[in-house]
Amino acid sequence: MTSLADLPIRDDLRGQTPYGAPQKAVRIALNVNENTHPVPVEIIAHVAAAVERELHAVNRYPDREFTLLREHLAAYLSSSGGGAAAPVLPEQVWAANGSNEVIQHILQAFGGPGRRVLGFPPTYSMHSIIAASTGTEWVAGDRDAGFALSPETAVAAVRRTDPDIVFLCAPNNPTGTPLGLDTIAAVYEASRGIVMVDEAYAEFMPEGQPDALSLLPGRERLVVSRTMSKAFAFAGARLGYLAADPAVIDALRLVRLPYHLSGLTQAAAVAALEHAPTMLRTVGAIREQRDRLLVELTRLGYDPHDSWANFVLFGGVADPHATFEHLLAHDILIRDVGLPNHLRVTAGTPAETTEFLDVLARMNQ
Repeated sequence: MTSLADLPIRDDLRGQTPYGAPQKAVRIALNVNENTHPVPVEIIAHVAAAVERELHAVNRYPDREFTLLREHLAAYLSSSGGGAAAPVLPEQVWAANGSNEVIQHILQAFGGPGRRVLGFPPTYSMHSIIAASTGTEWVAGDRDAGFALSPETAVAAVRRTDPDIVFLCAPNNPTGTPLGLDTIAAVYEASRGIVMVDEAYAEFMPEGQPDALSLLPGRERLVVSRTMSKAFAFAGARLGYLAADPAVIDALRLVRLPYHLSGLTQAAAVAALEHAPTMLRTVGAIREQRDRLLVELTRLGYDPHDSWANFVLFGGVADPHATFEHLLAHDILIRDVGLPNHLRVTAGTPAETTEFLDVLARMNQ
């Protein structure tokens, strides 16, 4: 049988492994930072009706500019609690099949062979993976103690590497670490290229906390990406988006595939956005469970890192593999993100969080 090594694959892809969080059939899945609360029944009916209406025209190509969806996304961003200093306009919005495709479009338009992107690991692993897939050189900057990132540290990395693109993660994944607006602003001023702030978990930040959208006015190279996968509990729908200067959107049109967002995806996302307050009503409950994890993991003798996301990274794990397997044996799946003596757990429902903590506590007895 032919193997991958036998194929004429690109040299820079040889030896690489694809992204792959474990997919196991378990009762309690707390490993990929999903919203563990299902979509409300009344919203399911609304989304289903919207998709059904779209099916009557599915023999035709969808609106390639996803006009209605952009209008709804712009309205949501303009009204969100920690959002933009000025209203976000539809012409400032771009969307794709998950935020990973949004990242890919950015790298296709502004990266590529002979260009480099600066990131600050540990951070979202797909940043470097997609960089590699587009032939963009990935360069790593340092972080401060506790996975923080100060303006001084970030700017020093920019000056050392002179990147074409900088990726920042706010809050950071997999650590949950907050990122100050002062760091984002300093990186922008120090750089000459695109600065992308990945805000996949922005809705879980403290209520009223200003986010990177507030920095958009006057910064034509700043890009702020979001997703409907987390707070909106819409991971299976695959809808990511960004806000930026309209000129950035024009650049992304050059690299997107024709009709890249299906009519069904557009209809489902619009229907969900029409009921945004209801879709987001679990955010407060998730924050409560995240904060509960911070307290209870400390009580159990672990070292959890402060998190503004919907998950907690905790250190002080003597044997991460054994702990992971022990939880898995009890039908609980969490995540080993490859950091020594650390594991990561998603904030689940109250019952899921209780069972995770109980199994962990009994293991330590």
